[in-house]
Amino acid sequence: MSWVSWVYSTALLGMSILGLNMLFLTMVTIIVRLPWPRRIRPLPPMADDEWPTVLVQLPVFNERYVVDRLIDAVAALDYPAERLTIQVLDDSTDDTSTFARSRVAYYRARGRSITYLHRTDRSGFKAGALAAGLEAADGEFVAIFDADFVPPVDFLRRTIPEFSRDPRIAAVQTRWEHLNHADDALTRAEALALDGYFGVEQLARSRLGLLMVFNGSAGLWRRTAIADAGGWQGDTLAEDLDLSYRAQLLGWRMTYLPNVASPAELPTTMAAFKRQQFRWAKGSFQVLRKLGPRLLTSNTTLFRKLAGILHLSSYFGNVLLIVSLLLSLPVVLLDHGQTPMHWGLVGLAGFGPPVLGAVAQLTMRKDWPKRLLYYPVLILVGIGLTFSNTLATWEAIWGAHNDFLRTPKAPPGGEAVRAYALPLDWTTWAETFLAFYALVTGMLALELAHGLAPFIFLYAIGFGFTAALGFAQAHVVEQRQTASQTQTN
Repeated sequence: MSWVSWVYSTALLGMSILGLNMLFLTMVTIIVRLPWPRRIRPLPPMADDEWPTVLVQLPVFNERYVVDRLIDAVAALDYPAERLTIQVLDDSTDDTSTFARSRVAYYRARGRSITYLHRTDRSGFKAGALAAGLEAADGEFVAIFDADFVPPVDFLRRTIPEFSRDPRIAAVQTRWEHLNHADDALTRAEALALDGYFGVEQLARSRLGLLMVFNGSAGLWRRTAIADAGGWQGDTLAEDLDLSYRAQLLGWRMTYLPNVASPAELPTTMAAFKRQQFRWAKGSFQVLRKLGPRLLTSNTTLFRKLAGILHLSSYFGNVLLIVSLLLSLPVVLLDHGQTPMHWGLVGLAGFGPPVLGAVAQLTMRKDWPKRLLYYPVLILVGIGLTFSNTLATWEAIWGAHNDFLRTPKAPPGGEAVRAYALPLDWTTWAETFLAFYALVTGMLALELAHGLAPFIFLYAIGFGFTAALGFAQAHVVEQRQTASQTQTN
């Protein structure tokens, strides 16, 4: 066997490790979900004068279509008014500021403690806005909601008491729900992915006491923990993951409440979804570069260290998939598909993602059979996104300049399309090439290495599907923009 087969097998081994980790977390979740006798200490009720002071921060950047809804939802939170302060942290460069200022003035006139802060330099991006807000207001605890979230009225009443369980709890994270999961096949696939994360991965890590993450929204921080960990820092695109790990490496704990949910908007186009995933992938690897050595030399257990490294490097699976695809052609031609990899291990690990997704739906959704019908779409989109995510990982490895590109959130059609639509980018053409490459390789594998053919054809379908969806949505956006401009003229 050639050296290519060994490199190919190494890539498969790496993907298998990530798949087996998913199976492990799923098994933990199944055990946690079993009807064992609960030993969680019930929390006593709190009188109004016992509730701590809370600062709710709302970081906003060019969100004209959802900012009013966000402010309205937070202003409606059920909490002692004298102990609640709301901050709108607006870095917008469009007319979002007009809407936000107006809504803040509306609630201030009705006695709400709400302030508006506008920055023009965007230094540190979201981390910079949050840090600036902390300098301008008090509050023992800090709740954060991104612009597209709609927190439930009882959010603070159900989350704040959790901090009384342990003075070393730094943050409480809640589950993300979805306002628009039924829009189309793409949003249904995105909802499945997030349900898998919040229904299995977050729950398992929390119950095992592993390093976990505050997800940037729909959660709260103990203010002293933020300060102790060094505050918000903007040197990565995952300021939430960065602060989470820094705090936990200092001995702080985090907890997750799966029964408290805050709905939010899912990206409605492939271009927007790719941008979101690019930012998450790059940010995760930046945090690995920044804190990986500190994690490995920390005084925590070896198991916790390994779990943390797998967590931070999970997006590296995208790189490994691209490597395996590019090497599949020489493996087929030179070695006729013969590799040192044990295919039984690959097959077992391959069950990781679908089993995780199925368990999440079975434990969270009454309509799980309908939702799981869209799991093939998630698989195809997951494959198609690997090229863009590989670019993100490459930038993080080589320390490329950070540029925080927001994921546009707006209702579909009309003015929103013209204002916030993302153009078709060159990665869609790269996905088209990879689909063609996989198709040709798969056809050769039918003759020379038929055992590899199904996997290679799956890659072809995944990249082809993602590219086709990107082209189709870009065409629709272009048509709507043209129609909108014609009406304006």
